[in-house]
Amino acid sequence: MRNTQDVLNLSGKVAVVTGGASGIGLATAELLASFGAHAVLIDINETAGKEAAAGICEQGGQASFYCCNVTSAAECERTASEIESALGGIHILFNNAGVIRRKTVTELDEKDWDLVLDVSLKGVYLLSKYVIPIMEQSGGGSIINTGSGWGLKGGDRAAAYCAAKAGVVNLTRAMAIDHGIANIRVNCVSPGDTDTPLLRDEAKQLQQDEAAFLVASAGGRPLERLGTPRDIANAVLFLASDLSSWITGSVLVVDGGGIA
Repeated sequence: MRNTQDVLNLSGKVAVVTGGASGIGLATAELLASFGAHAVLIDINETAGKEAAAGICEQGGQASFYCCNVTSAAECERTASEIESALGGIHILFNNAGVIRRKTVTELDEKDWDLVLDVSLKGVYLLSKYVIPIMEQSGGGSIINTGSGWGLKGGDRAAAYCAAKAGVVNLTRAMAIDHGIANIRVNCVSPGDTDTPLLRDEAKQLQQDEAAFLVASAGGRPLERLGTPRDIANAVLFLASDLSSWITGSVLVVDGGGIA
Protein backbone atom coordinates (compact mmCIF):
# COMPACT_ATOMS: atom_id res chain seq x y z
CA MET A 1 0.00 0.00 0.00
CA ARG A 2 1.30 3.46 -0.87
CA ASN A 3 1.88 5.56 2.21
CA THR A 4 2.02 9.29 2.84
CA GLN A 5 5.79 9.35 2.67
CA ASP A 6 5.66 8.11 -0.94
CA VAL A 7 3.60 11.03 -2.23
CA LEU A 8 5.49 13.56 -0.11
CA ASN A 9 8.92 12.25 -1.09
CA LEU A 10 10.84 15.04 -2.82
CA SER A 11 14.12 13.17 -3.22
CA GLY A 12 15.93 14.23 -6.38
CA LYS A 13 13.91 17.46 -6.64
CA VAL A 14 15.44 20.93 -6.65
CA ALA A 15 13.24 23.43 -4.81
CA VAL A 16 13.92 27.15 -5.19
CA VAL A 17 12.58 29.39 -2.41
CA THR A 18 12.70 33.18 -2.66
CA GLY A 19 12.81 35.19 0.53
CA GLY A 20 14.44 32.06 1.92
CA ALA A 21 16.59 33.65 4.61
CA SER A 22 13.80 34.12 7.17
CA GLY A 23 10.15 33.71 8.02
CA ILE A 24 7.90 31.67 5.76
CA GLY A 25 10.64 31.19 3.19
CA LEU A 26 13.09 29.68 5.65
CA ALA A 27 10.47 27.45 7.28
CA THR A 28 9.47 26.18 3.84
CA ALA A 29 13.06 25.55 2.74
CA GLU A 30 13.67 23.57 5.93
CA LEU A 31 10.51 21.50 5.46
CA LEU A 32 11.09 20.74 1.78
CA ALA A 33 14.66 19.70 2.57
CA SER A 34 13.42 17.41 5.33
CA PHE A 35 11.35 15.58 2.69
CA GLY A 36 14.36 15.09 0.45
CA ALA A 37 14.51 18.15 -1.80
CA HIS A 38 17.65 20.16 -2.40
CA ALA A 39 16.48 23.53 -1.06
CA VAL A 40 17.89 26.53 -2.90
CA LEU A 41 17.45 29.65 -0.80
CA ILE A 42 17.31 32.97 -2.65
CA ASP A 43 17.47 36.27 -0.79
CA ILE A 44 19.12 39.68 -0.90
CA ASN A 45 20.40 39.17 2.67
CA GLU A 46 23.56 37.24 1.91
CA THR A 47 24.71 36.74 5.50
CA ALA A 48 21.36 35.42 6.76
CA GLY A 49 20.87 33.34 3.62
CA LYS A 50 24.20 31.58 3.91
CA GLU A 51 23.59 30.89 7.61
CA ALA A 52 20.12 29.50 6.86
CA ALA A 53 21.43 27.16 4.17
CA ALA A 54 24.25 26.01 6.42
CA GLY A 55 21.74 25.29 9.18
CA ILE A 56 19.70 23.04 6.89
CA CYS A 57 22.86 21.14 5.91
CA GLU A 58 23.81 20.74 9.58
CA GLN A 59 20.43 19.09 10.16
CA GLY A 60 21.19 16.54 7.44
CA GLY A 61 19.39 18.25 4.56
CA GLN A 62 20.65 19.53 1.23
CA ALA A 63 20.68 23.27 0.71
CA SER A 64 22.49 26.06 -1.05
CA PHE A 65 22.16 29.83 -1.20
CA TYR A 66 22.16 32.33 -4.05
CA CYS A 67 22.09 36.08 -3.52
CA CYS A 68 19.57 37.50 -5.97
CA ASN A 69 17.42 40.61 -6.21
CA VAL A 70 14.16 39.30 -7.68
CA THR A 71 13.34 42.74 -9.11
CA SER A 72 16.28 42.47 -11.51
CA ALA A 73 15.79 40.53 -14.76
CA ALA A 74 19.55 40.12 -15.17
CA GLU A 75 19.98 38.69 -11.67
CA CYS A 76 17.01 36.34 -12.02
CA GLU A 77 18.28 35.04 -15.36
CA ARG A 78 21.80 34.57 -14.01
CA THR A 79 20.62 32.84 -10.85
CA ALA A 80 18.30 30.43 -12.66
CA SER A 81 21.09 29.53 -15.07
CA GLU A 82 23.60 28.99 -12.26
CA ILE A 83 21.18 26.75 -10.36
CA GLU A 84 20.54 24.66 -13.46
CA SER A 85 24.27 24.32 -14.13
CA ALA A 86 25.04 23.36 -10.53
CA LEU A 87 22.07 21.08 -9.78
CA GLY A 88 20.81 19.90 -13.16
CA GLY A 89 17.33 21.37 -13.09
CA ILE A 90 14.57 23.06 -11.10
CA HIS A 91 11.40 21.17 -10.15
CA ILE A 92 9.76 23.37 -7.49
CA LEU A 93 9.63 27.17 -7.32
CA PHE A 94 8.20 28.97 -4.30
CA ASN A 95 7.86 32.66 -5.21
CA ASN A 96 7.68 34.00 -1.70
CA ALA A 97 9.73 37.22 -1.53
CA GLY A 98 7.62 40.21 -0.58
CA VAL A 99 7.54 43.52 1.27
CA ILE A 100 4.78 45.69 2.71
CA ARG A 101 4.32 49.38 3.31
CA ARG A 102 1.40 50.22 5.59
CA LYS A 103 0.18 53.37 3.87
CA THR A 104 -2.86 54.63 1.98
CA VAL A 105 -2.57 55.81 -1.63
CA THR A 106 -2.33 59.41 -0.43
CA GLU A 107 0.42 58.55 2.04
CA LEU A 108 2.46 56.40 -0.35
CA ASP A 109 5.49 57.82 -2.08
CA GLU A 110 5.96 56.54 -5.62
CA LYS A 111 9.14 54.75 -4.56
CA ASP A 112 7.19 52.81 -1.91
CA TRP A 113 4.55 51.79 -4.46
CA ASP A 114 7.26 50.69 -6.89
CA LEU A 115 9.14 48.72 -4.22
CA VAL A 116 6.10 46.73 -3.09
CA LEU A 117 4.91 45.98 -6.62
CA ASP A 118 8.41 45.19 -7.87
CA VAL A 119 9.31 42.73 -5.10
CA SER A 120 5.93 41.14 -4.50
CA LEU A 121 4.55 40.95 -8.06
CA LYS A 122 7.24 41.68 -10.62
CA GLY A 123 9.57 39.30 -8.78
CA VAL A 124 7.10 36.45 -9.33
CA TYR A 125 7.00 37.22 -13.05
CA LEU A 126 10.76 37.58 -13.47
CA LEU A 127 11.94 34.45 -11.70
CA SER A 128 9.14 32.38 -13.25
CA LYS A 129 10.14 33.68 -16.68
CA TYR A 130 13.60 32.13 -16.36
CA VAL A 131 12.70 29.05 -14.32
CA ILE A 132 9.79 27.78 -16.44
CA PRO A 133 11.97 26.84 -19.45
CA ILE A 134 14.21 24.87 -17.09
CA MET A 135 11.17 23.11 -15.60
CA GLU A 136 9.94 22.25 -19.09
CA GLN A 137 13.22 20.48 -19.83
CA SER A 138 12.74 18.44 -16.65
CA GLY A 139 9.28 17.31 -17.72
CA GLY A 140 7.30 19.72 -15.56
CA GLY A 141 7.16 20.99 -12.03
CA SER A 142 5.23 22.91 -9.41
CA ILE A 143 5.22 26.67 -8.87
CA ILE A 144 3.71 28.10 -5.70
CA ASN A 145 3.23 31.84 -5.34
CA THR A 146 2.68 33.60 -2.03
CA GLY A 147 -0.49 35.65 -2.12
CA SER A 148 -2.32 36.97 0.93
CA GLY A 149 -5.75 37.21 2.43
CA TRP A 150 -5.46 40.83 1.36
CA GLY A 151 -5.11 39.64 -2.21
CA LEU A 152 -8.68 38.36 -1.93
CA LYS A 153 -10.22 41.20 0.05
CA GLY A 154 -9.16 44.72 0.98
CA GLY A 155 -7.15 45.81 3.98
CA ASP A 156 -6.52 49.12 5.71
CA ARG A 157 -3.43 51.24 5.04
CA ALA A 158 -1.86 48.68 2.72
CA ALA A 159 -2.88 49.88 -0.74
CA ALA A 160 0.24 48.80 -2.63
CA TYR A 161 0.39 45.44 -0.86
CA CYS A 162 -3.27 44.69 -1.57
CA ALA A 163 -2.76 45.58 -5.24
CA ALA A 164 0.38 43.45 -5.51
CA LYS A 165 -1.13 40.39 -3.85
CA ALA A 166 -4.33 40.60 -5.88
CA GLY A 167 -2.07 40.63 -8.91
CA VAL A 168 -0.25 37.54 -7.67
CA VAL A 169 -3.56 35.69 -7.28
CA ASN A 170 -4.67 36.29 -10.86
CA LEU A 171 -1.17 35.93 -12.30
CA THR A 172 -1.20 32.46 -10.72
CA ARG A 173 -4.36 31.56 -12.64
CA ALA A 174 -2.97 32.90 -15.90
CA MET A 175 0.29 30.98 -15.50
CA ALA A 176 -1.63 27.79 -14.70
CA ILE A 177 -3.56 28.13 -17.97
CA ASP A 178 -0.49 28.90 -20.06
CA HIS A 179 1.88 26.26 -18.72
CA GLY A 180 -0.32 23.30 -17.83
CA ILE A 181 0.44 21.83 -21.25
CA ALA A 182 4.07 21.53 -20.12
CA ASN A 183 2.99 19.66 -16.96
CA ILE A 184 3.74 22.70 -14.80
CA ARG A 185 1.24 23.27 -12.03
CA VAL A 186 0.89 26.82 -10.65
CA ASN A 187 -0.92 27.52 -7.42
CA CYS A 188 -1.11 30.24 -4.79
CA VAL A 189 -0.94 29.98 -1.02
CA SER A 190 -2.55 32.96 0.70
CA PRO A 191 -1.55 33.34 4.34
CA GLY A 192 -3.32 35.34 6.98
CA ASP A 193 -1.33 37.18 9.64
CA THR A 194 1.71 35.02 10.37
CA ASP A 195 4.32 35.59 13.05
CA THR A 196 7.23 36.65 10.87
CA PRO A 197 9.70 39.55 10.82
CA LEU A 198 7.50 41.16 8.15
CA LEU A 199 4.46 41.19 10.45
CA ARG A 200 6.49 42.57 13.35
CA ASP A 201 7.81 45.30 11.06
CA GLU A 202 4.23 46.30 10.34
CA ALA A 203 3.82 47.20 14.01
CA LYS A 204 6.79 49.55 13.72
CA GLN A 205 5.44 51.11 10.54
CA LEU A 206 2.09 51.75 12.24
CA GLN A 207 3.86 52.96 15.41
CA GLN A 208 2.08 50.40 17.54
CA ASP A 209 3.27 48.28 20.44
CA GLU A 210 4.49 45.03 18.93
CA ALA A 211 2.94 42.68 21.52
CA ALA A 212 -0.43 44.42 21.35
CA PHE A 213 -0.30 44.43 17.56
CA LEU A 214 0.31 40.68 17.43
CA VAL A 215 -2.58 40.03 19.81
CA ALA A 216 -4.88 42.20 17.72
CA SER A 217 -3.74 40.45 14.53
CA ALA A 218 -4.79 37.11 16.00
CA GLY A 219 -8.21 38.37 17.00
CA GLY A 220 -11.40 37.63 15.11
CA ARG A 221 -10.20 34.30 13.70
CA PRO A 222 -12.07 31.11 14.50
CA LEU A 223 -8.79 29.42 15.48
CA GLU A 224 -7.88 32.46 17.63
CA ARG A 225 -4.13 32.55 16.98
CA LEU A 226 -1.55 33.88 14.60
CA GLY A 227 -0.19 31.60 11.94
CA THR A 228 3.31 30.24 12.23
CA PRO A 229 5.76 30.00 9.34
CA ARG A 230 5.45 26.21 9.58
CA ASP A 231 1.68 26.46 9.07
CA ILE A 232 2.30 28.05 5.69
CA ALA A 233 5.20 25.73 4.88
CA ASN A 234 2.91 22.72 5.35
CA ALA A 235 0.57 24.11 2.69
CA VAL A 236 3.48 24.70 0.31
CA LEU A 237 4.68 21.14 0.83
CA PHE A 238 1.23 19.88 -0.15
CA LEU A 239 1.17 21.98 -3.32
CA ALA A 240 4.74 20.97 -4.21
CA SER A 241 4.12 17.27 -3.76
CA ASP A 242 2.24 14.58 -5.66
CA LEU A 243 -0.59 14.89 -3.15
CA SER A 244 -1.76 17.84 -5.25
CA SER A 245 -1.01 16.32 -8.66
CA TRP A 246 -4.36 17.42 -10.17
CA ILE A 247 -4.48 20.87 -8.58
CA THR A 248 -3.49 23.94 -10.57
CA GLY A 249 -4.73 27.52 -10.79
CA SER A 250 -5.99 27.29 -7.21
CA VAL A 251 -5.71 29.62 -4.23
CA LEU A 252 -5.23 27.89 -0.88
CA VAL A 253 -6.13 30.23 1.98
CA VAL A 254 -4.20 29.47 5.17
CA ASP A 255 -5.43 32.01 7.71
CA GLY A 256 -7.04 30.32 10.70
CA GLY A 257 -10.45 31.07 9.25
CA GLY A 258 -9.91 34.84 9.06
CA ILE A 259 -11.63 35.36 5.72
CA ALA A 260 -14.45 33.04 6.74
